Amino acid sequence: MGIPSRRRFLFSGGAALVAPSFASLVAQTGSHATSDRSPDAVLHRLIEGNRHFVAGSLTHPGRTPNDFKALSQGQNPMAAILGCADSRVPPEILFDQGVGDLFVIRVAGNYVNGAGASVKGSLEYAVAELGVTLLMVLGHSQCGAVKAAIQHLNDKDALPGAINDLVNTIKPAVLESKDKPGDALENAIRANVKRSVERLQTLEPVVAPAVHAGKVKVVGGVYDLASGKVQLLS
Repeated sequence: MGIPSRRRFLFSGGAALVAPSFASLVAQTGSHATSDRSPDAVLHRLIEGNRHFVAGSLTHPGRTPNDFKALSQGQNPMAAILGCADSRVPPEILFDQGVGDLFVIRVAGNYVNGAGASVKGSLEYAVAELGVTLLMVLGHSQCGAVKAAIQHLNDKDALPGAINDLVNTIKPAVLESKDKPGDALENAIRANVKRSVERLQTLEPVVAPAVHAGKVKVVGGVYDLASGKVQLLS
């Protein structure tokens, strides 16, 4: 992770405010990120990028050697995405973004509760140090980690090694969505995303104050492997 030359997150009386020096950082790093860094504008750019992906009209911005070179001294991503480690779900591609546009954390099952400091700290870093205004939790159809949690719950068995711990962290989402109408796996995938969104919205001391101040928005989405479309969850 590239660390900016000065802290971009200021704590005052327990409140958190993101320093708004985006324009200067864009000039320094050569980022392709939009000049409008409001949460809604960033979300709109991701939605539009996904539309390009679904239509097969990718623009492939910011992926040349010169783009990488321009970012060698710093980064200025516009959004942080907590996605699944699944090899079929690369956020930069499915949102049609380039190097330096997205700060991506990937873990099997895209969960926050029980994920530990590595996941929570990475997302806090994105807000506190990099000034991102949008956090997205991105689940996907046919998620193997959620499938395993459902099977694990039904069979009441134990899985080997840390896989057992990983699956156990997703089980609350399975229980929450159990017996609801519709497909059990799809329901659990959505519930898992929503639980992570809710956790981030209340994550102290970094993310929650920024959300309450309107500086940061947390959203959830589910990527459909067959169509390529990302559906935002309410």
